[in-house]
Amino acid sequence: MLYQITGKQIDIGEALQTHVKTEMGEALGKYAGRPTNAQVIFSKSAHEYVCEATVHLSTGLTAAAKAHATEIYAAFEACNEKMEKQLRRYKRRLKDHHKERSQPVEFDGVASYILAASEDEESDEPETLQPIIVAEMETRLPSLSVGEAVMQMELGGEAFLVFRNEKHSGVNVVYRRDDGNVGWIDPTQTK
Repeated sequence: MLYQITGKQIDIGEALQTHVKTEMGEALGKYAGRPTNAQVIFSKSAHEYVCEATVHLSTGLTAAAKAHATEIYAAFEACNEKMEKQLRRYKRRLKDHHKERSQPVEFDGVASYILAASEDEESDEPETLQPIIVAEMETRLPSLSVGEAVMQMELGGEAFLVFRNEKHSGVNVVYRRDDGNVGWIDPTQTK
């Protein structure tokens, strides 16, 4: 497995890198089966250290965790616990469904845009109806079942996930509702 351990404007020593590989390797070996790579980023926010970890699984799904603490090792330990908890839930769900994905998740390339916010927020009417595009990039759209999409959204700690439904190849959205439940948007395909 490939580890990428970096620090944003802080120095990461060999001892911390070895600790991360050992501890995360145990958790991943226990719950994830065959993870392909892990990215761990340490940074400092005011007086706290922040640890962000992202693990790509062989099924194509991605798990992410983030934690804060006043010491760098404590930040990693908290992040690793969150990651381990997510992977344990993921493994339990796979067992509960008695289903293992035989093929990796397929991804389609799609365009993604970031639109600029209005500079003059006092007026109700914009000068033009065309928004200013700040950034244009390509992103990947996974082909998943609805259950896998909900699992991926929860593993990644995201508020929503756009995906291609494996059943009918249509674009769908799952999202976290205000009441704590998960919503699913499946536009009807009219002929």
